[in-house]
Amino acid sequence: MEFSFLTMGTASALPTANRYPSAHILTVRERLFLIDCGEGAQMQMRKFGISFAKIDDIFISHLHGDHLFGLFGLLSTMAMSGRTGDLRIYAPGGFEKILSFFMEQFGEGIKYNIIFNPIKCKEPVQIYDSRQLEVFAFPLVHRGETYGFLFKEKAPQLNVHKHLIGPYKLSLYEIARLKEGSDVVRKATFKDDDGSEVEYEETLKNEEFTYLPYKPRSFAYCTDTLPFKRLAGWIKGADMVYHDSTYTKEYEELAKTTFHSTSSAAACCAKEAGARKLVLGHYSSRYKSLETMLEEAKEVFPATELAMEGMKFEIELDKYKE
Repeated sequence: MEFSFLTMGTASALPTANRYPSAHILTVRERLFLIDCGEGAQMQMRKFGISFAKIDDIFISHLHGDHLFGLFGLLSTMAMSGRTGDLRIYAPGGFEKILSFFMEQFGEGIKYNIIFNPIKCKEPVQIYDSRQLEVFAFPLVHRGETYGFLFKEKAPQLNVHKHLIGPYKLSLYEIARLKEGSDVVRKATFKDDDGSEVEYEETLKNEEFTYLPYKPRSFAYCTDTLPFKRLAGWIKGADMVYHDSTYTKEYEELAKTTFHSTSSAAACCAKEAGARKLVLGHYSSRYKSLETMLEEAKEVFPATELAMEGMKFEIELDKYKE
């Protein structure tokens, strides 16, 4: 059951020969989600073997070109590839006018349905819900309306401890009730001192008979943004965090004036959130080497990695062992 993050674009506003603008693929089991769609996204998707047909949901963090300019070519390519299924786009409300203009000028060949879901929130709010996954949007601090995303795998159905089924003579009905998360109340008897049977109600506590077969996984996408205190609380316990890391500490003041983060600020956020792994990205074009950026982050949060084009970061399944 795959849960992975593929980075296809790690540049900031200015792309370089080796770094494309922001575009990423999150895979949750068999579902693929495109997060941001900077220029060149569809070429990167082809390069890394991503099927356009498998993309049904696109999440746009904000309406700056380095996160958006690749979307319109992708929409056209999907049409020329014969797409018929609905495509859902989640983005700030201002995207509606942009999409309308695009469809008016270039959308004649697009026969599939594009469903726009505007994002507007001051606190985390659920914007996507399925049987296996829910997605929350939350505001970031950047120039213009900007949102981050928290992808949370839903808890699986509970399992019943096998070693308790026999001794407690659990029926199929009782096992089903326990798997649903309910306690089981049933009639039982015991023999009194005089040998007579006494009937009573026995409660089988759900938490004593069941366990989660694996820990639900989560991924937080936090770019572009200044560091701010509430963010760590909103993504608390995320298994993996992808965070704006535009500058090193040398350019901390520039980060503030451009509403971006340093790698050390990203590391502080991941540490405070109790994340398991931090992935840095959205690098300024001034950096040919990213070693200083990585070192500064690791001083705060050792479980930090640099994103590069084509890198896939897996969130492993943490299975329960009886």
